[in-house]
Amino acid sequence: MNHTRLLIIGSGPAGYTAGIYAGRANLSPTLLEGFQPGGQLTITTEVENFPGWPDGVDANELMDNMRRQAERFGTKMLPNAATQVDLGIRPFHVTLDDGSEWTADSIIIATGASAKYLGLSDEQKFMGRGVSACATCDGFFYRKKVVAVVGGGDTACEEASYLAGLASKVYLIVRKPFLRASKIMQERVMGNEKIEVLFETNTLGLYGENGVEGAHLVYRKGESDERKYDLPIDGFFLAIGHHPNSELFAPWLQRDENGYIVTEGDTPCTAVPGVYAAGDVADPKYRQAVIAAGSGAKAAMEAEKFLSEK
Repeated sequence: MNHTRLLIIGSGPAGYTAGIYAGRANLSPTLLEGFQPGGQLTITTEVENFPGWPDGVDANELMDNMRRQAERFGTKMLPNAATQVDLGIRPFHVTLDDGSEWTADSIIIATGASAKYLGLSDEQKFMGRGVSACATCDGFFYRKKVVAVVGGGDTACEEASYLAGLASKVYLIVRKPFLRASKIMQERVMGNEKIEVLFETNTLGLYGENGVEGAHLVYRKGESDERKYDLPIDGFFLAIGHHPNSELFAPWLQRDENGYIVTEGDTPCTAVPGVYAAGDVADPKYRQAVIAAGSGAKAAMEAEKFLSEK
């Protein structure tokens, strides 16, 4: 049985920043990097909105720098994911994917959230080359270009409105004959001359040589007036929601209706003393790297306080 004072589960901006702060506090934390070291950010290309990088920075370089900084201050990195946790006993008990078992006096959960995809093989093929799940991250690259957003809820309408301020044309691809978004968001979209809503439309695939050049669409799929056609676009944005990676902790922690871990007020504290949630796993609203990093710092500071009092 291995033991660590602080176990950080997850390795995105929240996890690595927690490692930096906890390491500097001499907590000698152990960090589980999981199945996607560096987190969601590593599937984008360039990050232009992270403070301190006026000319932008390669996403993988940014995450590697954070990782090395955490290591410099004594964070022990493990290339493993947690498969089982027990937050009902102390010290907390965690089983890893290699079968090893760990106990920890405090835990920071930074497992992030995964964007939902349509399940098309083309999505992975063109990831970072025209396909994105974050308009605020990648919209800047599509200034004066033609893009499409998939989804009919508030998130899709927000992303379409945001992209309309950058792109020359935005298509909103909606599976149903109506928008699920709130009334004010619907009005914003329908009143924007740059946005064209394609109701009752499904995406069959994407095409292009070195990047997305268009989408294969079908109108009223399965109906007598079904019509298939190709839509030339430069970018394809998914806005059908995110899925927080929180199932592992469901027996112990309160989650909202969408699965995001509920924390106390503006803190990363959960209902279990000594357990903290940072980053996208507890953030249904902002989902930005800089905000995730900030919450990782807060979680480490709370963990330091908890452990010193303990």
